Amino acid sequence: MGISVDIRTFTGEIEATYGHPSIPAQCERAANQNLPLLGCVDPYDDTVFNRMRLRILIPELRSLADESAAEEAEAVREILALTAQDERKAHRYLVFNGD
Repeated sequence: MGISVDIRTFTGEIEATYGHPSIPAQCERAANQNLPLLGCVDPYDDTVFNRMRLRILIPELRSLADESAAEEAEAVREILALTAQDERKAHRYLVFNGD
């Protein structure tokens, strides 16, 4: 099972994408830690985060990066870079794409 992460416009156009094999494990860890947003990423469908939800999601991602091994932490930092890109423009969504 794989999960990738996209930045999408409101029309569905994909502006950026990132995939790493550790993303599903990171989401599972978040669920085990009861993180309210990242812990609820659906591994089988799209999970969409708007700009308002990023205010909660970004601290969750930072927490995971701080607690992760180097390679996994780098994957989380790449997702954080996508959140920064998402925040710069209106009507963008961070989307976790389940298998």
